[in-house]
Amino acid sequence: MEKLIITVAPTGAQTTRKHTPYVPFTPKEIADSVYEAWQAGASIAHIHVRDKDGNNSLDLGTYIEVVNRIRDKCDIIINLTTAGGVAMNDEDRLRVCELGSELATFDAGSMNFGSDVFLNSPNFLERLAKKMKEYEIKPEIEIFDVGMIDNTLRIAKKGFIESPFHFQFVLGIRGGMPATPKNLLFLAESIPAGSTWSAIGASKDQLAINTMSIIMGGHVRVGMEDSVYYRQGELAKTNAQFVERIVDLSKTLGRDVATPNQAREILGLGNSKHLKGLSSIGK
Repeated sequence: MEKLIITVAPTGAQTTRKHTPYVPFTPKEIADSVYEAWQAGASIAHIHVRDKDGNNSLDLGTYIEVVNRIRDKCDIIINLTTAGGVAMNDEDRLRVCELGSELATFDAGSMNFGSDVFLNSPNFLERLAKKMKEYEIKPEIEIFDVGMIDNTLRIAKKGFIESPFHFQFVLGIRGGMPATPKNLLFLAESIPAGSTWSAIGASKDQLAINTMSIIMGGHVRVGMEDSVYYRQGELAKTNAQFVERIVDLSKTLGRDVATPNQAREILGLGNSKHLKGLSSIGK
């Protein structure tokens, strides 16, 4: 099998200090958490940012500060969210691409998301795909339900997304596919040959889906965006705890863990221009 790529998602859009006092919010907290996760074995950091009050934000200046703080310490792959939250403005979401990160999220369809609606219209998805292609960003194609695979392939046929594709299966969100072994297997068998994939099991299903992904040859995402509990009744105090557990589990199952540059090779990313800090958009 390929070496295992571990993504850390330290903050997310839904996790609050009411859920856990340990979730990182400020640029320094996020960057420090990512650095600790990198030291533990993570090779990708999936970044959400918050404003000074802890609200979801797509502010480019905040993204730049977080990325620069991370880049001062390590070479982890940066994956910026273009979602931010369920009610973000389309134009602000598109502008995230102007930062030119190695990866950015491509949420491949609309859905009920808990008590909200996460809207990703066909027109917006085409615009987002074109923007990512313009700035040489590889989409991390987030799949919450199986129809989103078809949405992606229709856009790819128009030439806006290039293969090989990288999919992130997001299971266990209320409104999306439940986090079951059968659903994960179905999704993994429904994507084009030669694609890479990773998987998330929200909340209580995180470890089970992580374990299946390792065994099946996929990759994994962990972090306080997806679950705040290390085990039942015990809050994780750091995102690195989740990464350390996956590293140990993967070694037990006989699969080595990828470094950031090995992950770049697996995903077909460059390894030079993205390793510098950001001073403005379009860099």
